[in-house]
Formats: sequence, C-alpha cells, structure tokens
Amino acid sequence: MEQSVSIAFQIIVLMFSVVIHEVAHGVVAEELGDDTARRAGRITLNPLKHIDPFGSVILPLLLSLVPGGVVFGWAKPVPFNPFKTKNPKSSSALIALAGPASNLVLALVFAVAIRVILGFGIFYLFPVLIFLKFIVVINIVLAIFNLIPLSPLDGSKILFFFLPPRAAKLGFVLERYGYIILLAFIFFGINLLYPAIEWVYRVMVGG
Repeated sequence: MEQSVSIAFQIIVLMFSVVIHEVAHGVVAEELGDDTARRAGRITLNPLKHIDPFGSVILPLLLSLVPGGVVFGWAKPVPFNPFKTKNPKSSSALIALAGPASNLVLALVFAVAIRVILGFGIFYLFPVLIFLKFIVVINIVLAIFNLIPLSPLDGSKILFFFLPPRAAKLGFVLERYGYIILLAFIFFGINLLYPAIEWVYRVMVGG
C-alpha cells in the first residue's frame, strides 16, 4: 500500500513538473515575440493540454516497476516559431533552456524547505521530508535529462546554438536519429546520469 502511494505521488509530481517545464518554454517564447504557444492553448497549467501518452503515463509507470529506478518522463513539446523573434538562433536556445531552468527552480524551492525543516528541527514535519525529496529529485532528473544534447530534448537546441555552421551535418544527424539514440540511452545508459543527479541534490539539500 505504501509503495502504491509513493508511486502515485511520484507520477503526480512528475506530471505537475513537466507541465511547469512546458509552460516555461511557452512563456519565454512569448516574451521573445513568438505567440505560437499562446495561440495553441499551451500556456496553461491544465495537464490535459500537455500530457503525452507514452512520455507522461506509460514510461513513468514502467520505470516505477524497476527496483531503485527513478521516475521521469516528458510532456508534448510546446510549439514555437523562432523566426518570429529577433534572433532565431539564440531564441531557440533560450526557449529550450527555460524548461530545465524551471525544474531547477522548483527543485531549489523544495530543497530550501527541506533545509528549513532540518535546520529548525521541526519534528512533526519530518515524515513530509520523503515527499519533498521526491519533488526535488524528480525535478533535478527532469532538468538534467532534458539537457542531454539529443533531439527532441532541449539540450539539442542548446547544442545547435554553439555548433559552428560547418557542423550543420551533425545537427541534421541528431535531428534525424535523435529519438532512436534517446530510447537506447533511456533503457541502457540512464544510470550515467546518476552521479550528476546526486551532485546537484547534495548541492541543493546538503549531505
């Protein structure tokens, strides 16, 4: 029963976090002059507008069944048109960066809550710590995962900003085969992210 509650809580946190992630993309795009997300009805906290059947439901459920696994996923990408902005290349990178940045901000807010509870010894709130930890960890995972430079993740758009014109062929390859490489990474290489996740968690929350 406790495990079921834990899994359900993690999936709820994940869905809330990916919604914030996608809304952040849309808000930054609009600030830069692109109203595509607004017109598509995607600048909203309504999860039904953002849920991706596989990334938001099926994958998190599968990962929750893996012993010691970290629950994560993604939502439907928010549409944007960088050519509506003054500088399409830099705008694409900024819009992409907004998603992971929003997750790091969420993680930091709840990490501060953990530090306050521990620092002031608010004993009756200690049982809440495990749930706060889930929120922090899930958002750190989302941020780091989305910074992987593989299409369709945000990291690919950030990478394209730094690639010189002569490396355009690499960008094409990543766009074309990114999904395949990403799925292989999820099932065979996701543990490579754990040291980075643990380091960020320790920086935010402490030992």
